[in-house]
Amino acid sequence: MLNEKGISLMNEKKYEEAAQAFNDAIEENPKDPTGFINFGNLLGLLGDHERALTFFDKAIGLDEHAATAYYGAGTVYYKQDHFEEATKMFKKAIMEKLDESDVHFMLGMSYYQLGALPHALASFKRTVELQPEDVDGLFQYGLCLAQLEYIDESIEQFEQVITLDKQHADAYFNLGVAYAYKERAHEALIAFEKALEIQPDHALAANGKKTIEQAIK
Repeated sequence: MLNEKGISLMNEKKYEEAAQAFNDAIEENPKDPTGFINFGNLLGLLGDHERALTFFDKAIGLDEHAATAYYGAGTVYYKQDHFEEATKMFKKAIMEKLDESDVHFMLGMSYYQLGALPHALASFKRTVELQPEDVDGLFQYGLCLAQLEYIDESIEQFEQVITLDKQHADAYFNLGVAYAYKERAHEALIAFEKALEIQPDHALAANGKKTIEQAIK
């Protein structure tokens, strides 16, 4: 009950009261990793990264199969730009059966930051398998496909992003780049113009539009 109360308070942004609830939960049952995981999540949210990791370590010490502790630690490492450590933690969470789209997405982002694009691609593919309408997952999957030169497949993903979010300027821009790569100049121009309509200061889209206009002339 104390953990549920703490989560509810956390959602209401009553952070001091949430901390007290999680602290009470730990004191009431010091062998249960749940209170430590929740307190770690709260500290991570508040940017107290080192203390958050201490709480996650404590939870893992109590239960080495505590998947959400690995996920929490991975998220903190990612925020600190420690992408190798983040990757290890997210992989461990998945090994412990936390087969959820958020975990695969964060693993994909960690791989992406490390430049391990084939690994990132596999993670984003799993993300969208689990959550087909995850706009961020679809967009990152599209980016990975494009960078690995699977252009037709990337176009499919960017078009899917736009179907779900008609105001996604970056999806239109990347769609424009992909169309240009396939020598579909008029479609590229329309995509760049749409990106600029949504975000007038989109410098890359403006540059893409200018380049295509010159090529058409």
